[in-house]
Amino acid sequence: MNNAPHILVIDDEPQILRALRTILTEKEFKVSIANRGEEGLNIAATQTPDVIILDLGLPDMDGVEVCKRLREWSQVPIIVLSARDNEKDKVSALDNGADDYLTKPFGIEELLARVRVSLRHSIQKQGTQSKIVKAGDLTIDLVWHIVKRGDEEIKLTGTEYKLLAYLASNHGRILTHQSILSHVWGEADADHTEYLRVYMRQLRKKLEENPERPKYVVTEPGIGYRFMADE
Repeated sequence: MNNAPHILVIDDEPQILRALRTILTEKEFKVSIANRGEEGLNIAATQTPDVIILDLGLPDMDGVEVCKRLREWSQVPIIVLSARDNEKDKVSALDNGADDYLTKPFGIEELLARVRVSLRHSIQKQGTQSKIVKAGDLTIDLVWHIVKRGDEEIKLTGTEYKLLAYLASNHGRILTHQSILSHVWGEADADHTEYLRVYMRQLRKKLEENPERPKYVVTEPGIGYRFMADE
């Protein structure tokens, strides 16, 4: 267990803490738990977990505040696990540093899949990020700016490529409309969602077999988009 990935769970529901500690330990993760935000921040600072699973409704502070404070000094992946299912709460958490969001009640296999994605991102942030992203028959070379379906190169405009590269380099993560717009078009255009809709349509026409039912660039309704790469 010395080399096992370390998961920190911050949640004030005893049954959730017990269940996640049992399940994650059985999957050979090292698990720490905290039922308050300050306690979780202290554990994060002293034990440097690989992934944090965070509830938003904590007794001493809102989980969004925990995200903000963590992001002042850490890039550890944060998966929000919350009973709050409205879009405003999801967008707020993601815009303030969370990497993913699951609504309670949740499926354990889906949570484990999100944990695996987050662990890959954690490794990438340590300097081993793959420069080739594969999704089905798509290959995206982030060094040479080449996108192919099979052996055929797909021609993209500069903006289309910048949009795809941002999505693909963060594959598996939910990216909010505002974060995408700020990265691709700049802070001044962060509210111009019409830009994003137009370019997303164009991009899907070039990438997807059926643009009306996309497999790679998936919509997270009311929140943003997620690029689905191969495991």
